[in-house]
Amino acid sequence: MPKIFITNKSDHPQKFYVHGWNNNADLTVSAHSKSTIQAPSHTNSGAIIAVHDGHEGEQAEITFNGFEGNDFFDMSNIVGAGGNMTIQQQGLPSTRKGDPLFMQNLRKAWKNASPATRNELKGSIFTDKAGKVVRMGPIKGQPKLEAFVRTFADGKTYIGVGAWNGSPGAKTDNDQSSAGQGTKNAVITYSDGDATPGHEDDRTAHRAPMESIRMVESFEASEAHRPDAHQGEVGIDLHNKSDKACRYFFYDNYWNGDGTAGANFDKPLKSVQLAPQASSFVPLKKTFKGRVQRGTLIPATWVEFQCEAANDGWAHGDISLQQGCDGGATIQGTDGAPHGSGLVGGFQKDVITRAPAAAKVQRQDGVWCLASTMGNWMGPPNEQAAEWLFKEVGQKKAYIKGGSGTDIISSKNRRFDVCFY
Repeated sequence: MPKIFITNKSDHPQKFYVHGWNNNADLTVSAHSKSTIQAPSHTNSGAIIAVHDGHEGEQAEITFNGFEGNDFFDMSNIVGAGGNMTIQQQGLPSTRKGDPLFMQNLRKAWKNASPATRNELKGSIFTDKAGKVVRMGPIKGQPKLEAFVRTFADGKTYIGVGAWNGSPGAKTDNDQSSAGQGTKNAVITYSDGDATPGHEDDRTAHRAPMESIRMVESFEASEAHRPDAHQGEVGIDLHNKSDKACRYFFYDNYWNGDGTAGANFDKPLKSVQLAPQASSFVPLKKTFKGRVQRGTLIPATWVEFQCEAANDGWAHGDISLQQGCDGGATIQGTDGAPHGSGLVGGFQKDVITRAPAAAKVQRQDGVWCLASTMGNWMGPPNEQAAEWLFKEVGQKKAYIKGGSGTDIISSKNRRFDVCFY
């Protein structure tokens, strides 16, 4: 069962509202002390909210054991601020979220603000008699305050409401909802000074959640990567059948179990750029078990596969639309056997253009997609999308709902043909 460790690094007792755990009872953590809250082992959600003179401030929002067994958590300043707070999974500083110096950055921005800006925000920024900022009011419903906060905290904490109710939200807010690595204890640190956890590596404190994408192994398709130049190697022959250039990202699962897996949403393994109608061989280790998709955002069509199964040593794969659909994709074995190239998983046709409006959402990059049929941190399952996909594609060709009834494509030579349309 996961635990929530709350450390108060300040010189005063700090009160927190607790929603979802601790019998929803408030918690006060003494100065320079730590408190522990026990969370249940099943999927559960809640929030830890710092309280300042009776007003809600920065809050850590957590879902333990969420989609694919991963934790989802973020820091939010939507309802206000009065101190600094961060959250991360225990022992994993790369998962840290929140601005450890939010109030210091707020004070600096306020000091440098023009008289006009100060006048616009006078009902949202609160100072003491000496003019020092001590608290910020709610951002929600205050567009000028939201714009002001983004000048110093964008990408570090939730500022806007994110993707919700058909609105795509701000990408920097949506990125805050990236998954953790499985289910682990949560470490929340509060401070009037630096809220970086004392026992962790300070150099990762300000790491942006999507920074890892820039560090991904990537290459451009070339003659050296032609599929026919790598016969006998493990990987996939990737084909861009569309009329647009696209970069495809490969995600290795965080963990794998008996029929389960910890989907990786924020740390791609590698990527490849393909021109329209171009192809490339993408080498992978035999241990790879995950997916390839267009870009890094969801909703997206997932081509899921493993290169070498433990039970038979073959590669196995499928198409999944459970996290949405941004276009057609197929997977086919390359070993010439009936179980391999005799079967093709997925579909080629456009299922988005004619789809009902209620089945579609606009992604952060402006692309219209079919929404998730199973739901995630951005919203509940979209039944209209599921009904449309059952009609247009069918469960046999792609996972739409549930974990059965879909063709599993196999390849004895541990290599697939994967096409995106």
